Amino acid sequence: MKRILITGSNGLLGQKLAALLLPRTDVELLATSRGDNKLAEIFPTLSFASMDVTNPVEVERVVAEFKPTHLIHTAAMTNVDQCETDQEGALRLNRDAVAFVVEACEKHNVHLIHLSTDFIFDGEDGPYDEEAEGNPISFYGETKLMAEEIVKKARCKWAILRTVLVYGVVHDYGRTNIVLWVRDSLRAGKVIKVVTDQFRTPTLAEDLAMGCWLAVERDAEGVYNISGKEMYTPYDMAMLVADYFDLDKSLIDKADGSTFSQPAKRPPRTGFIITKAERELGYRPHTFEEGIAMVAEQADMY
Repeated sequence: MKRILITGSNGLLGQKLAALLLPRTDVELLATSRGDNKLAEIFPTLSFASMDVTNPVEVERVVAEFKPTHLIHTAAMTNVDQCETDQEGALRLNRDAVAFVVEACEKHNVHLIHLSTDFIFDGEDGPYDEEAEGNPISFYGETKLMAEEIVKKARCKWAILRTVLVYGVVHDYGRTNIVLWVRDSLRAGKVIKVVTDQFRTPTLAEDLAMGCWLAVERDAEGVYNISGKEMYTPYDMAMLVADYFDLDKSLIDKADGSTFSQPAKRPPRTGFIITKAERELGYRPHTFEEGIAMVAEQADMY
């Protein structure tokens, strides 16, 4: 029996993990997040504990009480521009909280699955494998690289799962994703500017959740890239979304990154080589076009 504690359960990945793991009879699951449980409506049987990962006393108490075999750490400040403008907050959530989680996992012999990002790289020579050296160009990337270094020194079992441009439908959170943003904008007849000079391997949230479970199931240790296989620019993705919904592609304007004034720099070309996860974990991601279909179906449900 795997006893799994999830941090950041109210977020997109947390919700997908709950949907994947709650039905399993070989898993006992505890969802945790700061504040209220936003998943009670859709997962009424889900066990939940309020836990602020920036509070080491709370982290220790919840881990000691639940006694997980595995902890999937999804909680983070992931808004890249917010990290740039609130660096203190980014350090608290993306670096310090990781140290608190690691400390609790060490004390209670918990296997830590930590989520990381392609933004630890400068994007000069993607796609990257697991051996590539980090060189972030944003403060978000810096904090996530600091977190990786903390995890790698942990005296407990650990795996780092790096991912790229996660998209999916989230319940009751008010956040959109590239698929629904393009669909809804084009349906409304709006012209949208979409960049052509950034390259990513977009990741369906359900695939990332499955990657987390595979790492738990196999007691995986080390670094794994968990993303989609296909390299696209956001412009490429927008065109595929327009094709899927049979919408007017002439409303999609090409732009480059310099068009947008954003506090944080974006790496131009990241993306991941996922051969290791395919070979060692049995990871098999959906194609982006399959992902569009899943997002479209779920969006109509919520």
